[in-house]
Amino acid sequence: MLAAAACGAGSSSPAAPSTTTTTPAAGGAWTTYQGDAARHGYVTAGVDPARAARRWVSATLDGQVYAQPLVVGDQVLVATEGDSVYALDRTTGAVRWHTNVGQPVPGRSLPCGNIDPVGITGTPVVDRGAGLLYAVAFSAPLHHELVAIDVATGAVRSRRTIDVPGSDPAVQSQRPALALTGGKVFVAFGGRDGDCGPYRGRVVAVPTSGGPQASFTVAAAQAGIWAPPGPVVVGGDVLVVTGNGEPTGQPVESSSVLRLSPDLAVRDIFTPANWRQLDQNDTDLGSTSPAVLDGGLLLQGGKEGVGYLLDAAHLGGVGGQVASVDVCPGSGAYGGTAVAAGIVLVPCRDGLVAVRVDVSARSATVAWRAGGMDAGTPIVAGSTAWVVDIGRGRLGAFDLATGARQADLPLGPVTHFAPLAAAPSQLFVPTDRKIVALTAP
Repeated sequence: MLAAAACGAGSSSPAAPSTTTTTPAAGGAWTTYQGDAARHGYVTAGVDPARAARRWVSATLDGQVYAQPLVVGDQVLVATEGDSVYALDRTTGAVRWHTNVGQPVPGRSLPCGNIDPVGITGTPVVDRGAGLLYAVAFSAPLHHELVAIDVATGAVRSRRTIDVPGSDPAVQSQRPALALTGGKVFVAFGGRDGDCGPYRGRVVAVPTSGGPQASFTVAAAQAGIWAPPGPVVVGGDVLVVTGNGEPTGQPVESSSVLRLSPDLAVRDIFTPANWRQLDQNDTDLGSTSPAVLDGGLLLQGGKEGVGYLLDAAHLGGVGGQVASVDVCPGSGAYGGTAVAAGIVLVPCRDGLVAVRVDVSARSATVAWRAGGMDAGTPIVAGSTAWVVDIGRGRLGAFDLATGARQADLPLGPVTHFAPLAAAPSQLFVPTDRKIVALTAP
């Protein structure tokens, strides 16, 4: 049974689109992927790129780090493929506590995949009111387990197997970040690298109070939900994006943006008009998640490289986008986005792209491109965009307004999508099995 959390009940009807400005991560805490439930990836106080330097490098952890670090109080919380969670001292990097929650699964025992071993891949989420971190561990014997860990002590407070009947854990991957809203933890599943076996796109909603979980399975075969940002919270509902499904001749929730109620009923859907080609060519939308903008707008990218501007209150069905823009032509968008000052930062396989959205005109245009890199998930700290160049193992800084490069710092080998996190005047970057902290002296 999961411990109760201090959250209100979810809405049972669609919420009105938000018209408020983008807000930074609350109180400097970074408790979920990209800092808030809408995945904005923004803090107001940044590190001066001209003076940025390493503050500390952590000890080698017990597994690779694909999850984004989280920051709560004076601790940096890190999940690993060793099925562990670490709390690092925010000032020194020293290990405060280390909790192992299971035996990770060797990659050779799975029918496909590119992570070895597999433990905790999706970014956890912290409920600050309850003082708990929720993470999904993939462990032997093969199963996915939602674990609640005390943030202060590292003690395991609860654990619960969340695989639904008919789901094969060997072919289902839990890469998306977890989301927390309305007293429920939302967990999404896709397939493994190589698309082996009868996997399906799924979402599980687990009440933190310990009640029965709900689940949603995409109608199309395959159509995994795998993008690292995971479910995006808008007005109490969650938005998820599906990958390519097996061709059926009908649009059945593959290559689509879905708006789900807190009970996981489908409220709304957007599917590109060329969904057949996206499914057939593996150029679907499922490689990233929606960027939430002011005025009730969303920007959704994908492997095809097109950015679709959507109305969050009416996603539009098949071909119902408000506008579209070529964001990553020939390369595709992968990972998470960041949003600040009307700009969406999109990570492309050939660079970082800034898309400016005009809310009143309901239009989107490319503001600048920083090419020559395989961009990881970007963030915005102050007026600076920060992003990991995955291929070169370096951290780049760019002026948010102009795209001018402000810094290029060495990191070493990094995991794919390499999601860094921020706190006021600090950056935390995962580098394979370590965390690097940067600040300005």
